[in-house]
Amino acid sequence: METHAVPMSYPLRFAANLSWLFLELDNLCERVEAAARAGFKAMEVAWPYGTEATELKKVLERNGMEIVLINTPPGNKAKGELGLGALPMQQVEFRTGLELAVKYAKTVGCKQIHLMAGRVPVDLDRTSVAKAMETTFIENLKYAADILSKEEMQGLIEPINSRITDPRYFLNTPHQAEKVLQQVDRPNLKLQLDLFHCQIMDGNLTQNISTYFSRIGHVQIAQAPNRNEPDSPGEINYSYIFSLLEKLGYQGYIGCEYSPKGSTFNGLGWLKSYWTSQDTNKLPLPTEC
Repeated sequence: METHAVPMSYPLRFAANLSWLFLELDNLCERVEAAARAGFKAMEVAWPYGTEATELKKVLERNGMEIVLINTPPGNKAKGELGLGALPMQQVEFRTGLELAVKYAKTVGCKQIHLMAGRVPVDLDRTSVAKAMETTFIENLKYAADILSKEEMQGLIEPINSRITDPRYFLNTPHQAEKVLQQVDRPNLKLQLDLFHCQIMDGNLTQNISTYFSRIGHVQIAQAPNRNEPDSPGEINYSYIFSLLEKLGYQGYIGCEYSPKGSTFNGLGWLKSYWTSQDTNKLPLPTEC
């Protein structure tokens, strides 16, 4: 009798985004320790550069944690910059930031870097500069992917919604990201799919996750529209989403990039529920910080 292989279903793995969680603590290293006490085995952070890489490495090792994602530097925040990847005339600055990110990532053992696209300049119309920004972004991503390949690292691009979070961010939807990824055509460049941003821009999460699944290198979560805990009132049924990701065989980390309504620890009931639902009984449960 003919038999068919059944896709493996793996328990999902979650990373605490320490740019958003455990902000009760000012120090990044203290947040790592708090995340570990809460049961996390991994963390991510947007810009860790204010903490010495060697210091962060030590606290990660001491707490049995790994770091799974950092961002390239945002550029000049005073000028309203949030990444440089798609900005014409700033390719030198982008490459300098990439060099810093790679050096930092190597030291702390991080294998993924979010290559930030950046914002449409405030004095320019999005439509008029779209082609130039896309061309610049593609050139920079090819360069970055080749650099990262030498270090056995993966680059990520993330669509950020323009309706609530950032009206001028260049990369808005997974459809736009897919177009860019096709043109860059590098195996170590993937989609960072933040389901909060995806819901705000397009919804249709089942189809979007399924359609772009082979492109997805990293997932992030928050409830929509208020960006709080996944089990808070809102538009996204995360129990269903988690089951979908399991069935599709997602094996990457899921970054918890949300704003807790109260203390971070008190809002982790959703994660405890997920962990206790697993048949393996091998996953840690949160303990009080």
